[in-house]
Amino acid sequence: MRETFSRVYGPAPGLRVFRGPGRVNLIGEHTDYNLGFVLPMALDMACFIATAPNADGKLRVRSEDLDQSREWAVADLAALQPAHDWGDYVAGVAQQVVRLGFDVAPANLLIRSTVPVGSGLSSSAALETSTALALLAGRPLEKIELVKLCRRAENEFVGMPCGIMDQYISVFGRERAAVKIDCRSLGHEMVHLPEGVEILAVNTMVKHELGQSAYRNRVRECAEAVAAIGSVASLRDVDVAMFEAAAERIEPVARKRARHVVTEDARVEDFMAASNRGDLKAMGELFVASHRSLQHDYEVSCEELDFLVDTALSVPGVFGARMTGGGFGGCTVNLVAPEAVAAFEGAIRDSYQARFGITPQVYRCKPSAGACEVK
Repeated sequence: MRETFSRVYGPAPGLRVFRGPGRVNLIGEHTDYNLGFVLPMALDMACFIATAPNADGKLRVRSEDLDQSREWAVADLAALQPAHDWGDYVAGVAQQVVRLGFDVAPANLLIRSTVPVGSGLSSSAALETSTALALLAGRPLEKIELVKLCRRAENEFVGMPCGIMDQYISVFGRERAAVKIDCRSLGHEMVHLPEGVEILAVNTMVKHELGQSAYRNRVRECAEAVAAIGSVASLRDVDVAMFEAAAERIEPVARKRARHVVTEDARVEDFMAASNRGDLKAMGELFVASHRSLQHDYEVSCEELDFLVDTALSVPGVFGARMTGGGFGGCTVNLVAPEAVAAFEGAIRDSYQARFGITPQVYRCKPSAGACEVK
C-alpha cells in the first residue's frame, strides 16, 4: 500500500496507515436502532487508509478499489453538503471531526478495503472508523466518542438512520470474541465463542434497491408500535409478556415489526447463554428462529437469502443459518462444524449457481481487533 501511495501522491516520509474492520452480526438484527441488544464481531476483513500531509490546503482521497478520487478544501469542510456517493463517508467524518473542535490538516489519503461492498458486512463503518483515525492522526479521543462521531457522520451527512452497532463493533472489536452491545447504555461485554464451530458468511452477490426505503419504513413502524403500546420510550423497554398484552392495540404491520424486535432481543440473551455453555445445537436453533422472524415478521429477507438459509440447513454439520445485516441481499451467517466446511462451501456454491446463475462468495469469519493504527 505504501508503494501505491507513492505512485499516486509522490514520496511521503510521514506516511501512516490506519485500519477499520468490517463486522458480521451473529444475532440481534434491527434491534440496535430500537436501543436493544446486538451480538456482532469485528472481522479480519477491513478498510485500510494510508495518509500523509500535503501542502496545498486540500483533503484528497483516492479509492484504490473504485479507481476514483475526491477532494475538498479543508477550509470548506464545515459547510460541505453530501454528493450522494462513496466520498460522503469520508466528507461526513471530516465534518464531524471539525465540529468536535479539531483541525483537519491538509492531507492525501489512499483507501484500500477488503470488506465487500453491499455484502451486509459493514464496509461503510469500516471506512468511517479508519477515516476518523486517519484524520485525528493520534489526537486523543475516547473510543466511545469515536463511535459516536462516525455514527453522526452516517446519520447526519450520509443520511442513513442507522443504529450504533456497526461503528461500535468496528472500534471495540476483540480477537477471538464476539461483543454483546447494549445499544441504550452503550456498555458491552465480551462473549467467547465455543470450540468446534466455524463461522462462515455467504454473500448473495445481490442488493435489492428496496433496502434503502424499507429501512426507513421499519424505523417508522417501530416508532408507531412504541406509541401504540404507550408508557415506554422504545421497544427495548418491552418484554414478550408486555408485547402480548398490548398486541391488539398495535396496527397489524407495526405489530409484526415489534414482535420481531422484542423476540430478537430475547434471542440475543438466549444465544449468549447457549454459547457460554457450549450448546451449539441451541445456538443454531436460535439462528434459524431469528431468520424466520426477519423473513416473516420484519420482512427484510429476500428470495436469495431464504434460499441460502434453506440450503445451508440441508447440509450435514450445519448448526444454523440466518441472514445478517440490513436485508434485501447481502450475506447469511452460518454456524458450521469444522469438518463440514468444505462440503458446505461446495453445496452452497453449486446450489446457488444452479438456482440463480450466480456464484456466491463464502468468507471464513475470524473475530478481529477493533480500529487501530497499523505499525
